[in-house]
Amino acid sequence: MTGIARKGLKINLSTGAVREEPIEEQVATDFIGGSGFGIYYLYRDLMPGIDPLSEQNKLLFVAGPLAGTNAQAVSRWMVCTRSPSTGAFARSVCGADFGAWLRFSGYDFIMVEGKAERPVYVHLSSDGCDIRNADELWGKDTAETQGWLTERHGTDTRAACIGPAGEKLVRYASIASARRTASRCGTGTVMGSKHLKAIAITTRRNVQLHDPATYKELVKEQIKLMQASKGYHHHTDVGTTTTQDLTNPLGMYPVRNFRYGQQDGFEKLSGDEYRKLRVGNFGCYSCSSRCGKIHHVPNGAYAGAQSEGPEYESIWAFSGPMDNTSIEATIAADQLCDDFGMDTITTGNSIGFAYELYEKGILTSRDTDGLELTYGNHAAMIELIKKIGRREGFGDVLAEGVMRAATMIGKGAESYAIHVKGMEPPAYEPRGAKCLGFNYATSNIGASHGYGYAPQEVFGSPIPRQVDRFAEEENADIVIFNQNGRAMREVGICCSFAALWGWIPVLLDKLLVAATGIDRIAEPGYLQAAGERIVNMERAFNVRNGFRRADDTLPRRILEEPLHTKGAPGEGQMIRHLNQFLDRYYALRGWTADGVPSPQKLHDLGLDFVAKEMP
Repeated sequence: MTGIARKGLKINLSTGAVREEPIEEQVATDFIGGSGFGIYYLYRDLMPGIDPLSEQNKLLFVAGPLAGTNAQAVSRWMVCTRSPSTGAFARSVCGADFGAWLRFSGYDFIMVEGKAERPVYVHLSSDGCDIRNADELWGKDTAETQGWLTERHGTDTRAACIGPAGEKLVRYASIASARRTASRCGTGTVMGSKHLKAIAITTRRNVQLHDPATYKELVKEQIKLMQASKGYHHHTDVGTTTTQDLTNPLGMYPVRNFRYGQQDGFEKLSGDEYRKLRVGNFGCYSCSSRCGKIHHVPNGAYAGAQSEGPEYESIWAFSGPMDNTSIEATIAADQLCDDFGMDTITTGNSIGFAYELYEKGILTSRDTDGLELTYGNHAAMIELIKKIGRREGFGDVLAEGVMRAATMIGKGAESYAIHVKGMEPPAYEPRGAKCLGFNYATSNIGASHGYGYAPQEVFGSPIPRQVDRFAEEENADIVIFNQNGRAMREVGICCSFAALWGWIPVLLDKLLVAATGIDRIAEPGYLQAAGERIVNMERAFNVRNGFRRADDTLPRRILEEPLHTKGAPGEGQMIRHLNQFLDRYYALRGWTADGVPSPQKLHDLGLDFVAKEMP
């Protein structure tokens, strides 16, 4: 290859050893970058069966091959590890500037191994890589930590860090950069288990490209396509602060621990109401969309609260689960989670789970430190967020997530624990959007909208075809299409919303070729095959760690209780044909009836080294 330099950096916190590893040409050709490198190196280097919170676990920070360039919506980055929430493959994606800074440093990934004896942070600069004492940082929130690092190392520094939740091993701790977060799967918990407070990179902007002139012209074409896209302009205007205006009338807005699909009084949380509290915009590196919307509470009980959000998932997380319609409380809750460094989706689910247990009498105020967990009581929600982030009192129980908390609480609480493989679902009711529901069941990371989002159901996308959102096994091909497409786009770690802006199908392969010099990427079907290869390797990672068909399931409530939508479409819906769906899904994937990638499928994808380890 004559393109950009390909190398990773390995840091062992137990020994203090730091070394570079060149990326072999065949690996770069087969896996390209981003999500491909994440699963390849994690599968290769991580022994199966290890405790996710042990020093044997690996933590990969991965930049995409387009990061740091002037292309739009491609400077995101991801973290890959074995999840402390699920025990499965973990992938968590983030924005802001850190992905660009990682590329500026000359590395495609940083792999962190081992565990430091005391709190440390890693500083990467032109002078090299240092492992430094972080005693002064331990206990600081994510904003304070990044401010301290910028003051110490200069304004050319960007960092990825954890807050108090990661230090205290809250199972769903996130990793923050600016006010964006790599939130799902507990990647921040793994970081905390290694006593690693932050990775800070101080560098000048510098990216090597194989063909800079062609790349420049392609970016011009990309911008023209985006400017012609209604989706781009809508996203620039409102971000995701209006999605609840769509999902509530569709009956797919989960309320009261996934019992209802529409919230009474949701108009109080409309996009127009959030716009009234907007005080600014922000965005990721080199993206003109600036889709992040900053909201400020001017008065009332939460006066002074300000959040670079909440975005749709967080709007839902602090409204639907506990049936809260205080817009000010959602902003205060989002700010707290960003400061503590916690996944908003799991935080909201865990609190909503506790509210239902309180309603059922399984929990009383004696269990909840005197808090009255009655629906609509947003003050109790705010207090629980603080208790979770500090692992205080009842918060110490909810800090384990709903699956483990249910076991700790007992008294039948397991029947109300809504999760898949140990991870709580996002803001889409799976009985009202069944492609998304079946994606939750089969996703290699657990219940996640970001793993195989279904725009066909939410936005009526006709690609690859229109769907009936209440259909079941006949939509297995759509679930596969969405999951493979996600992995394909994430070799470049493209923004999820960029898929709606029109440029990816016609330009992504060309941009990758111009950046890397790997001509095969432009071959018809090559990127799609790379996406399928990544999904199969993620699945193999899980199989090697004991996952099988029995784990591809949904909560009892989703399979046995009818959805209530309060007049919206979907009343009475359940997922009735999970087994038939799995039979169809596995057959189309080329997997065995137990959900294991077959030797022939792995061979066809160039994964013979993986096939040798499959049962």
